Amino acid sequence: MRRPVRGQRGPLFLPRPEYRKRRLVDAARLLPVFGGFLVFLPILWSPAGAQGRDTARDGIYLFVVWAVLVGLAAWLAPSLADAADDGADLGKDAPADDQKDDI
Repeated sequence: MRRPVRGQRGPLFLPRPEYRKRRLVDAARLLPVFGGFLVFLPILWSPAGAQGRDTARDGIYLFVVWAVLVGLAAWLAPSLADAADDGADLGKDAPADDQKDDI
């Protein structure tokens, strides 16, 4: 592979709109991982001296986490739709239609 001639390189950084679209896609991909961590976090809170768990407090916590995750997804969705309309490569990891195996 040839090295580019000095002074004829492409841009070092992505343009700002493309960079923001990619970070939005990254945030959308990490949201379920973050949500899973928050859902399983109460398991670590088990008090040492307690006989049982406080299910009411855990239920309220899970409802609040669920509501926050829904709110974050609703906040990200319009921006992701705009990014998809602008032609961003959101489905880069997905195979093309002609490359899918028939089941």
